[in-house]
Amino acid sequence: MSEVKLVSQSIDSNTSPNSIFYVLDTNVLIHDPTSILNFDEHHVVIPITVLEELDALKTGRHEVAADCRQAIRELDKLLGRANCDDVESGVLIRRGENNEGVGKLSVLMVAMPDNLIMLPTHLNDNKILNDVGYLKQKNPGHRVVLVTKDINVRLKARGCGIESQDYHSDQLLSDIELLNKGYIEFEGSFWDRVDEVETVQQDVRTLHRVSRTLFDHEVYPNQFVHDSTGFLARIIAVDAEQLTLLHLDLPRMMESETWGLKPQDAYQAMAMNLLMDPDIHLVNLTGAAGSGKTILALAAAIEQTVPNKIYRRIIVTRSTQGLDEDIGFLPGTEEEKMEPWLGAITDNLEALHWDDENCSSSVEYVMNKVPLNFKSLNYIRGRSFQSSLIIIDESQNLTPHQIKTIVTRAGNGSKVICLGNLSQIDTPYLTATSSGLTYLTERFKNFKQGGNILLRGVPRSALAKFAEEHL
Repeated sequence: MSEVKLVSQSIDSNTSPNSIFYVLDTNVLIHDPTSILNFDEHHVVIPITVLEELDALKTGRHEVAADCRQAIRELDKLLGRANCDDVESGVLIRRGENNEGVGKLSVLMVAMPDNLIMLPTHLNDNKILNDVGYLKQKNPGHRVVLVTKDINVRLKARGCGIESQDYHSDQLLSDIELLNKGYIEFEGSFWDRVDEVETVQQDVRTLHRVSRTLFDHEVYPNQFVHDSTGFLARIIAVDAEQLTLLHLDLPRMMESETWGLKPQDAYQAMAMNLLMDPDIHLVNLTGAAGSGKTILALAAAIEQTVPNKIYRRIIVTRSTQGLDEDIGFLPGTEEEKMEPWLGAITDNLEALHWDDENCSSSVEYVMNKVPLNFKSLNYIRGRSFQSSLIIIDESQNLTPHQIKTIVTRAGNGSKVICLGNLSQIDTPYLTATSSGLTYLTERFKNFKQGGNILLRGVPRSALAKFAEEHL
């Protein structure tokens, strides 16, 4: 019988009788490079196979490589000065302003004996599962949990008798239906519910102050109040007792043109109201394919860049599977490389000029006139964009960490518009509740200079509407 060979010593399991050993998979560290700090007083374990995978993926300019490099730096921060014995037994995780040491971090470096191997070792996932099985056997008094975003690995773990779970630290909602839609709708007349109101005329604006008790759930700045009689208002101030509503003229909004585009319904009118407000710095538009997210954002962007000159330029980017890896192999400049991936933008630009005498000439004129820049996500990292309107398409495919990286690039006088369909996520380790778009919407729900709208309906065509509902 062969023996288990440890490089130095085993993990210290005596630091806390209630501590749990959380073993992190590679995809967790890529999803959130700071995830090692989010397990409180418990013991975080990194298998040596995970370090090898991070090392293999760290080279390149794509997002995954950048996240791997940051994860490695975070590990080095905690383990860099420790000796080999401490690295294996556990190093205190220091966090917070007081640099208080809570919980431990260690690297699991074992050579498994043949009689303990549960799965063939030709796959890295199997090596990690074998390591977790060994750790569980050596520490019968502690819970050992594998944390991975890979559903298939969790299924394998279940078959091996290993407890596993998804990484939930940046998941703020358990049900996507709980996500703020950006509006509150009332059947019948909203005013029939109001016993007392204070109406104030402020320049050309009409403000209504009403009791907060009219709403039986949380309300947030820049939510809209809409009823079936056509009343529409936007919440512009919230306090413990009252709400201040900005009265909006819905029929007038429906007839108002933005770069030739009129809203098709009340939801698009709400979205356009946020998009065209220079005091709103972040707008998230979600909704089904064809609900008008991109065309609304593009029309508002051009209107505020060319005739109004509120912004100096429009920056468009998107998250696409394979984009970051493939862009380097395409010929041409960055803009030329990005154009095939941003067809949705040019398609909607054409749609804005269908009725022109010469659509292609109009589009060419706009492309020459409008300072429209296509940027890859990996070129945005580390930059700062001043007086820019930044459109992030397909943002449902971004992790919370990635969307933070992009939104923090907005400099003075800039506005960020995030577009996405939470029912069409292409990234293998993301769901509607763990998407960066959901995370951003939930984190910014109390931001006084931000808003979001869930668009309804599929104005693209009757065919698209039927497909969205039945396929």
